[in-house]
Amino acid sequence: MDTVLIERLARLRGIGDAYHDYRGELHHFSLETKAALLRAMGCSVDEPAALAQELSRLEVARWRDFLPPVAAARGARIGIDVNVTAREFGSTLLWSVRLEDGTRRNGMTSTADCVEIWRGEVEGSWITRRRFELPLDLPTGYHELEAKIAGGAAGTCLLIVSPSRCYEPTPVIAGRRLWGMAVQLYALRSRHNWGIGDFNDLKTFIRWVASQGAGFVGLNPLHALAPADPDRSSPYSASSRYFLNVLYIAVPSVPEFQDCAAARQRLADPAIAQRLQELRSSEWVDYRGVADLKFEILALLYRDFRDRHLTSGTGRARDFHAFVAGGGAPLQTHARFDALDRYFRATLGVVSGWLSWPEEFRDVNGGAAARFAAAHPEEVEFYLYLQWLAHEQLCAAQALTRALGMPIGLYGDYAVGANPSGSETWADQSSYRMGAEIGAPPDPLALKGQGWGIPPQDPCVMQAQQLRGFVALIRGNMRYYGALRLDHVMSLFRLWWVAAGFSPTEGAYVHYPLQQLLTVVCQESARAACLVVGEDLGVVPDEMRRAMPEYGLYHYKVLLFEKLDGRFRRPDEYARHALATVTTHDMPTLRSYWEGRDIELRRRLNLYPSAEVEAQVIREREHDRELLLGALQEQGLNPAQPATRFDAFTPELAQALHLYLARSATALVALQIEDLLGMTEPVNVPGTDKEYPNWQRKVSVDVEDLPARADLAAYLEEIRLARIAVTKTEST
Repeated sequence: MDTVLIERLARLRGIGDAYHDYRGELHHFSLETKAALLRAMGCSVDEPAALAQELSRLEVARWRDFLPPVAAARGARIGIDVNVTAREFGSTLLWSVRLEDGTRRNGMTSTADCVEIWRGEVEGSWITRRRFELPLDLPTGYHELEAKIAGGAAGTCLLIVSPSRCYEPTPVIAGRRLWGMAVQLYALRSRHNWGIGDFNDLKTFIRWVASQGAGFVGLNPLHALAPADPDRSSPYSASSRYFLNVLYIAVPSVPEFQDCAAARQRLADPAIAQRLQELRSSEWVDYRGVADLKFEILALLYRDFRDRHLTSGTGRARDFHAFVAGGGAPLQTHARFDALDRYFRATLGVVSGWLSWPEEFRDVNGGAAARFAAAHPEEVEFYLYLQWLAHEQLCAAQALTRALGMPIGLYGDYAVGANPSGSETWADQSSYRMGAEIGAPPDPLALKGQGWGIPPQDPCVMQAQQLRGFVALIRGNMRYYGALRLDHVMSLFRLWWVAAGFSPTEGAYVHYPLQQLLTVVCQESARAACLVVGEDLGVVPDEMRRAMPEYGLYHYKVLLFEKLDGRFRRPDEYARHALATVTTHDMPTLRSYWEGRDIELRRRLNLYPSAEVEAQVIREREHDRELLLGALQEQGLNPAQPATRFDAFTPELAQALHLYLARSATALVALQIEDLLGMTEPVNVPGTDKEYPNWQRKVSVDVEDLPARADLAAYLEEIRLARIAVTKTEST
């Protein structure tokens, strides 16, 4: 391999040279890693001639393309870099902007009047790069610039213009300190659901926390998973982040349910009633059992919907058609995917996902997929119907939060990527790189590094597509929520790519157009009136630390990680523009943390690189328990028990830590329902797949019983008063 050419090509494709790990130590990426990632990007690096040709193509395009595909700015004015040849220098640049509302603005300028940024020789031609400041105040939105030089170069560029910062609710701007409750929706247990938390349970939960003074309810990602393979249950490995997980549909709340005799007759069967009770009472979510029952009944409701509404053109039918029309081609593609996936699982017995389908069906725009849809219209329409039901019920849940006066309401979660075999990658095979996965370098939670089994998007292709997929994803998610958490927000700047066959420790960072992506986030945040929280845990580069407050993204602060000068950070030392929590879904519960059960579990699962590392973790945990008690004592919150780091966990300790956090300066504080209930089993163990039943553990109490718990009501009242006290202190 030609080392020099590979290094140059890697830089052009966004692959970094080195990074600082969580200990601050500098690591350089190997040539082998860079070459493997370039192969994953579709570059030929093993043939010198092809490598040189690819490098030349990219270097020339960088300086010879007249306009970039995208330009972004916050505010009314925007500048665009244009490449001008010596022959064109001094010529008139004619421009036309088509605004998002369809109107046009036109003008002209001399290329000589544009400020020079760079000049040099490219393939024997002299090129000057110049900054063209568009002499036009643009409204926020997405506009298209068409520019040309008379008799010379021409091109188009997407102009993204956003407000200066992301949206913040008025009460938060006014200084109010809010708190809320975070819950994994599938984990909610109730006496009426069908074995998995659903949108009805969410409404019950909302009513409870709203009555306690909460400002929001935090949720796991609700992205679409794989109906044909319900055991593939990770909410962070979506089939498609554009659409919703239809298993959350509360079947009895579907309008067709009350009048569908076939469905009600089926549910009256004693065997079905028994199965339903087993699904509800199980400690772990039985995804396959839930899916089998729900989809059987939903199919009957769909048939009733066709007979009663679609054939008669009722108002409900018109609402359905409006939803389908609004979803456009992406919604049709997703429904077609789910229908195909079910068909091939049933007829061929293959694993779920387009990578296992017959070759001719892997082309999303191919004739085979189109012929299937034409031959099976009702199978496709069934999945359109399910997406509509999920959309209706989630919108109703957010409407309930507003009716109850919650300033934010639902606080959603946006996963960093999609499953390689899912609908999202099938629909956009040009930007996803299937020869690599994203993950994370070693950190305190996963000392062997992480590979998430999720293919990365190529930043070069994303820009060539003018970021339209990213815009649609952010917009589609924000429409449901008053706040949205961007999982692994560092992905807007860089992602840890791991080539197939390589260990997560042998990955490298690939860089993304941070300023452009953040401008999109700002714009969509303002349009949807949606606050944005960036999950900035782990190795966070300085560029991301600076960009988050500049663009108005809230930080994500976890009490157990927040240390300063060898102690836990005091409440008044927390960042104001942040959401703070004691634990997260990727961490042990508070009780498990104090008792060291997570250390025992990770030992059983062989997740420590060595006995020495495990011993170090044990020593650090003992020290942290002592530091926590010291931090509580300093705030006058020390519980009677535990009095030392050797004493057992008590509910009083959990309350003291939550009050500690409630006193923090952060605008938002989230409590995990598991920590209020003293649960021990984790939701998820990072670095595991089959070793631990991730995403299956249910909450220990029925959601209907939560309002009757006087201890929880007293607990939450103290939290509410503590947040009010911080608000008053800050305002004086």
